[in-house]
Amino acid sequence: MAIYSTILQRAYDQILHDVCLEALPVVFAIDRGGIVGEDGSTHQGVFDLSYMRSLPNMVLMAPKDENELCRMLVTAFAHNGPIAVRYPRGSTRGGSATGTGINKNIVPIPVGKGEILKNGDDILILAIGSSVAEALAAHDKLLEKGISATVVNCRFVKPLDKDLIGALSRKIPRIITVEENVRQGGFGSAVLECLSDEGVTGCCIERIGIPDTFVEHGPQDLLRAEYGIDETAIVNAAIRLNDKCRIKKDLT
Repeated sequence: MAIYSTILQRAYDQILHDVCLEALPVVFAIDRGGIVGEDGSTHQGVFDLSYMRSLPNMVLMAPKDENELCRMLVTAFAHNGPIAVRYPRGSTRGGSATGTGINKNIVPIPVGKGEILKNGDDILILAIGSSVAEALAAHDKLLEKGISATVVNCRFVKPLDKDLIGALSRKIPRIITVEENVRQGGFGSAVLECLSDEGVTGCCIERIGIPDTFVEHGPQDLLRAEYGIDETAIVNAAIRLNDKCRIKKDLT
């Protein structure tokens, strides 16, 4: 079923009891996930990563571009259980379309597996969905400032790629999570839980996401800048983390 994120949240009890409890093979295409823009506060789809990942048997994923969206749909229809793919509104860098060509041979994605897009030793950026494009843009800006970053397209909020995240976090303990969702209970929270479960300690972490507020009406790019979830916010967070860890190291 295809449905707006903001409308799906009204059917939470039905998802839980009528789909997840029975582990039925239902595909949820969650449209307008993230900041929607000029449709008003009621239509901002910034809660779905939080409310969907709490459901047993649910698989939750978000594509970085239109080609990956196609692959996730193939993945979803092959999956024997509840599964959701969350994609944003729009055709700009922060939208569902980035200008990426569609592969002729659409192959599924292994459930729960992320991918490394860029390699660097200073900062680890874990991003999901449309935020991956912002993370890649931030990577280039950081290189100009002498900071190298590993950028991971995590693809799945549930299940997370715990092996990849755990290994990278032990190697690069300065971590930024990026999502176009509220921070409470969302992708960044899932990463923190993963690190705890994997016994990864001693990390400096910043979670970039929507703060504890309702997002107002306005253009998408303006709102992303206002709520600190764009390329500039990622660059600033990386600089802070780099400086904080350098000071901590000097003190010890």
